Amino acid sequence: MMRNCSPWALLPPAYSICTAAGLWVVYFMAVYSETITPLSSQYRKTNGSLYPPFISVAGNFPPASCIFSGVMNMAAFVGFIIAVLRYLQLRNIFDKSWLNFGSLVGFSVGCFGMTLIGNFQLFNQLIIHNSGTLMTFGLGCLFCWVQSYLTLRANLKNEGRSIAIARFLLSAVITLCIVLKYCLSVYSLMYAARCQWALVMFFLIFIGTFGIDFRHSSFEIVCRDTLRPPVGQSGTSEDSRQPLEQQQD
Repeated sequence: MMRNCSPWALLPPAYSICTAAGLWVVYFMAVYSETITPLSSQYRKTNGSLYPPFISVAGNFPPASCIFSGVMNMAAFVGFIIAVLRYLQLRNIFDKSWLNFGSLVGFSVGCFGMTLIGNFQLFNQLIIHNSGTLMTFGLGCLFCWVQSYLTLRANLKNEGRSIAIARFLLSAVITLCIVLKYCLSVYSLMYAARCQWALVMFFLIFIGTFGIDFRHSSFEIVCRDTLRPPVGQSGTSEDSRQPLEQQQD
């Protein structure tokens, strides 16, 4: 069965694993540098210079910030590629689906938001950074719900119902994490940070599930040379005149 699977099926899970690994590397570097409080401990404002372990805070100070920028830029680029491939896959089923195209546009803006998060640190460019966060989480959550619905409608290989149920559940958990993150920010920064990490991990799991769909599709890039030989003043190229001259001889 593995021989019949498209190699593109490896892209979404590899994306999720590598992005998650990169973010955790940033976290452990920030903990080792004594910049943030570990997720397993209790945050108190009396902890000296330690900050709550939000992802953006962990990636705010060097050397972790250097890795954080690279991880977010790569995540945005590969995430955009996955969104394009998903759009092309569903375009063969929904010829004029505005939801499919709108999902691509929305997630593309969300990927741009990832670059803002990675390249504009929280404490240096607060407004730009938070704008990127809003684009990434807001449009990313909407992308999850739309893709769950499209999965149910497409029903690829009669697997749409089971996969759609799993994606709807993930979308609900992601939405809940977003709501809890902003609500808990008022009462407990530590619990809010944990919700944020859970939110990102569940979102990466959601993107990784596209490998289930991609194993049924093959994507190819076709390059065609549309240039024609130069045409003389008479309007006939040398290649077109050659058979005529040979025929006259």
